[in-house]
Amino acid sequence: MTAQTGTPGSVTTVYQVSGMSCGHCEGSVSGEISAIPGVSSVKAVASTGEVTVVSAAALDESAVRAAVDEAGFELVGTA
Repeated sequence: MTAQTGTPGSVTTVYQVSGMSCGHCEGSVSGEISAIPGVSSVKAVASTGEVTVVSAAALDESAVRAAVDEAGFELVGTA
């Protein structure tokens, strides 16, 4: 899901990530995605597998996939 947020010029996208099971997992995924240029916030929730990303513009899914892979998890797609 991608949607415009209340902040002009920002986009919120919810991704589905498999394999997260704890707070450390959430931190690893959040840290890697936060390093993508244009990302302003990331919130990962292990219990649902959802990762909510707020960015200046829509992100290239391959960049998000590479970041999630680097953290040791799998990007399933957008929620």
